[in-house]
Amino acid sequence: MGIKPFDIMPAAAGAARALPDAGRRQFAARMAALGAGAAGLGSLRLARAAGSDIVLANFGGDALRATNSCYVEPFQKANPGVKVRIDGSGPTSGKVKAIVESGRISWDVVDRNFHGSLELGPQGLLEEMDYSIVDGSKVLPGYAGKWGLGSYTYANVLTWNTKAFGGRAPRTWADFWNVKDFPGKRTMRKHTDGVLEAALLADGVPKDKLYPLDLPRAFKKLRELKDHLIFWNSHTESYQLLRDREVTMGCLASSRAVPLKRDTKGEIDYTFNEGSFFVSGWAVLKGAPSGKKVFEFIASTQDPQRQVEFFKQMGCGPINPAANAMIPADLQETNPSNPKHLAVMVAADNDWYAKNSADALKRFFDEVLA
Repeated sequence: MGIKPFDIMPAAAGAARALPDAGRRQFAARMAALGAGAAGLGSLRLARAAGSDIVLANFGGDALRATNSCYVEPFQKANPGVKVRIDGSGPTSGKVKAIVESGRISWDVVDRNFHGSLELGPQGLLEEMDYSIVDGSKVLPGYAGKWGLGSYTYANVLTWNTKAFGGRAPRTWADFWNVKDFPGKRTMRKHTDGVLEAALLADGVPKDKLYPLDLPRAFKKLRELKDHLIFWNSHTESYQLLRDREVTMGCLASSRAVPLKRDTKGEIDYTFNEGSFFVSGWAVLKGAPSGKKVFEFIASTQDPQRQVEFFKQMGCGPINPAANAMIPADLQETNPSNPKHLAVMVAADNDWYAKNSADALKRFFDEVLA
């Protein structure tokens, strides 16, 4: 499925790879703090000047490769002369806002959490979804929005090294906080999605009482574990921390936990129990230079067979119910949309996140990471 070098846009991650191991995480943290720094604007202006037709932004790593092989290459084959280029530096809200407000629209479409469209759309930063081209019936109910369309499902799940605890396996977030019986460093995302839910569940909040999230309680619980935590900036980093045995446990996206278990031949395992269920979505930046072509690309990703292939590579559940039904029985165990897994997880409240995520993230940095 090889990725051609000219299909993947240069980003800050490239600069990070040139650093020594000890400096990579510091570099990533600085770039994340910049929000819309060089990776958000400068490198993209260069790529747009090179004449690409559609620029897609996602969070890189395995998602970049799977998006390229499952969606980009088939679309380009069916549309000769149209190029889709991928930037994997991460379409955070800050970057999207900076790009649109700059007037130099260097991204056309972003692949990020669905609630991001509910946050950014009302601010005038996104185009309305064109339902004359995309099909709102080809997603799970509730994920065909005014400014966003579901692209896949995933979960934030408890992940651990099976060789770290003498054969014992952590099963709950209370176990994650239990450093006596499950020693070693842990890792969590330097963000709120899924992290707040984990902290509150560890503190005894029932799953059906999580929302609205009690931020002071969640932050207090996170501070209890702070000395044992390494916060990761990129999904690729979360993968590497466990793979390199720098940590014994982590809160990872299932889209990283599934291939990590596969690549380590089961040394790294995960559980959907007490996971937080999220939906990722496509959103088109206001003034996207590619015009209608970007919606044609989004429509092409609704093909059920392509979503099944994306699931096989990434472990991300299909958003199209027709695709979900096509997943082989032996692979349903890794499908976050499997009803068995949904029954033991918490579905993220998208409306809560849309209204509160910016404030929650600021407070998270001020009250937990400071």
